[in-house]
Amino acid sequence: MKLDYYPDTDSLYIELKSGPGTETREVVSGLNVDIDASGDVVGLDIDHASKKLDLTTLETISLPVRVAKVA
Repeated sequence: MKLDYYPDTDSLYIELKSGPGTETREVVSGLNVDIDASGDVVGLDIDHASKKLDLTTLETISLPVRVAKVA
């Protein structure tokens, strides 16, 4: 899972699964879901993220986290 924040558009993309989406569905205004060819959700795109979410903290609870190397 990856989180990408784009300040120029104030959007947060949550990649749940690597691989391309083949369809995007707007669930509610400002929340789009990317779906792959198998019908699985690959990501969520949240518009106006800083107005809807607290982007200053990230908390994980009981996740088997491994530290990724920063390029």
